Amino acid sequence: MQLFYTDIFVLPLPDGHRFPMEKYSRLRESLLASGEFSASDFYLPHAATDEELARAHDRAYIEQVCCGQLPEKAQKAIGFPWSEGMVERSRRSAGATICACRAAFVDGVSANLAGGTHHAFQGRGEGFCVFNDAAVAARAMQSEGRARRVLIVDCDVHQGNGTASILAGDDSIFTFSIHGARNFPFEKERSDLDIELPDGCTDDAYLVRLDEGLNTAFDLAHPGLVIYLAGADPYHDDRLGRLSLSFAGLLERDRRVFSRCKSLGIPLAIAMAGGYARNIDDTVAIHASTIRLAKTVL
Repeated sequence: MQLFYTDIFVLPLPDGHRFPMEKYSRLRESLLASGEFSASDFYLPHAATDEELARAHDRAYIEQVCCGQLPEKAQKAIGFPWSEGMVERSRRSAGATICACRAAFVDGVSANLAGGTHHAFQGRGEGFCVFNDAAVAARAMQSEGRARRVLIVDCDVHQGNGTASILAGDDSIFTFSIHGARNFPFEKERSDLDIELPDGCTDDAYLVRLDEGLNTAFDLAHPGLVIYLAGADPYHDDRLGRLSLSFAGLLERDRRVFSRCKSLGIPLAIAMAGGYARNIDDTVAIHASTIRLAKTVL
């Protein structure tokens, strides 16, 4: 199983910043320490090119980001201060999901150990998201002739509003988001399929709705590729989430997505998406469990 990672994912941030940037390097360390992966399983992703990014983003926005010319309000909405490192990280994060998709067509499954930047719109970013890696990668796979139809399964606690907006009206890419009804973004976009969950939703209720959503999404999408945003933030002790899933519930969530792809023989690319547990070790453990299960099931 090919895993795409670079230390560039760990962007230096001001003291006290609420984004847990170190989770990426700690995830890599956790997977190596498990004994189930070796250094040779980790691959350096390329930086997404302007051409690749422009399949999902306005060229003017790409130029503003890369040249540090975003208006102050737009940069503040992203949530990271501008730097050349921020630009490179954003390109690499999108490139890693492209790489994971390509690898999935060879091995059945692959993962970007970052990504899931689903709040990035065609011409703006927000919520720690600059470029929308899932939309960029889906369009890349179509351009390369690897997949005609793609399903994006977004299980982050926050709706994939940017993904829904970018891909609205594109019948070849089906967007499914299952998320907290009262979580950010407070003004939702319309995915092809949205399932909104109440505050405090626990494992059993979540899994019932997930099964309903997966049944509908796979029936309607007829995908040749699935991109899965495996957010760790539906966890009950997440600082920014309002759901109440346990470790076991999150692992069962992953298992159901993986089993569906395996039974249908559909390649699967995984991105980590959000995770803001009060104890960062919990976030890392959830992400690591996702990757370890993928290697076992797929």
